[in-house]
Amino acid sequence: MNNKIKRELFSVPNILTYFRILLIPVFVIFYLNSAHNFSYYIASVMILAASGITDVLDGKIARKYDQITELGKLLDPVADKLSQCTILACLVLRYKLFLLVLAIFVVKEITMAVLALVFYRKGRKLKGAHWYGKVATSTFYLITIFLLLVPHDKVSEELSTALILLSGAVMLFAFIMYIRVYIIMWKDHKENKPNKRY
Repeated sequence: MNNKIKRELFSVPNILTYFRILLIPVFVIFYLNSAHNFSYYIASVMILAASGITDVLDGKIARKYDQITELGKLLDPVADKLSQCTILACLVLRYKLFLLVLAIFVVKEITMAVLALVFYRKGRKLKGAHWYGKVATSTFYLITIFLLLVPHDKVSEELSTALILLSGAVMLFAFIMYIRVYIIMWKDHKENKPNKRY
């Protein structure tokens, strides 16, 4: 193993990402047992907070100390999507309507992954998350974390339904907007226009 690969594998941002991925099953274990043990509930909240903190830190460290790596570019979004999917799966146990959001999430992420691969092979790719993607992610976390932290019996059915539908609607909107971008990319590719890094 050469020094460059070692630096990538064991850079601080990537180690934080590994840690975030490892926290996912730990969170699930504590959260699933939290209904019978309040200390498990507190632990699951702390694990979720630790995951969020490491997510923020790995990006800041990578940019500040020029430790952005190709491995990190791959692993960081994977960790994000795994975390989001896990949170949704856990919330489905409390709020069945989250099955709708989970279905939108799965279809969106699979479609986006396939399109990203197809266009990457054509020499085109998104330059990063667009504003509507960031809004969808922020809305998702605000709503899901609220519903995770607040006891089920303290949230009215009307409020939980409205929040879940809002989360799904914003996610669906972002999905449609990204599909629109990929359609533009396809037209530009067919017309041999320069790659704009959309």
